[in-house]
Amino acid sequence: MAIRERFRGFLPVIVDIETGGFSAPTDAILEIAATLVRMDERGTLAVHETHSFNVKPFEGANIEQSALDFTGIDPYHPFREAESEKDVFAELFRIVRKEIKDQGCNRAILVGHNAHFDAGFVNAAVERCEIKRNPFHPFSHFDTATLAGLAYGQTVLAKGCQEAGIPFSNDEAHSAAYDAERTAELFCAIVNRWQALGGWEPRLSMVEDEDD
Repeated sequence: MAIRERFRGFLPVIVDIETGGFSAPTDAILEIAATLVRMDERGTLAVHETHSFNVKPFEGANIEQSALDFTGIDPYHPFREAESEKDVFAELFRIVRKEIKDQGCNRAILVGHNAHFDAGFVNAAVERCEIKRNPFHPFSHFDTATLAGLAYGQTVLAKGCQEAGIPFSNDEAHSAAYDAERTAELFCAIVNRWQALGGWEPRLSMVEDEDD
């Protein structure tokens, strides 16, 4: 089964962002990571690879000390090797667009734990950097907080992972790469569990279209 069939032409890309606060228009993006997933011929979804970036706060960005205390990020550490928002999003979107093409999809759809938060910061950065080609759907997302609440009765990432049998380290949490990968594993576990229960099969018309 092709991933484009499973998600109606969309490519799920799991995104996690660490920020300087909760306000997308005013607060800095400090880290961003995107995890790609792929589907095998049996329809099983699995983590493929993760791309992560340290981001320089944009000029005039607000950074709350409480946010830094929570994430442990030092945005001005000399060895951080952070890049500008514009450069980071250009490279990230290049990676996503290539995966869209390789998987025969039409567009990416953001998957996140409390996805509206990450999507809000992505959209704010796109506007700030005047990026013309955003590969993500502008307002539709897959939210693993909601999906985990349905599948496992848990809405917190760590607890959802625990219920799904996914190892989770609170010491490593709150880095974009770690949280994106755990979110991706949780998303895959939910999709695969639903598939194993017979929850979705490709429509006959889809199969016929592929054969033509």
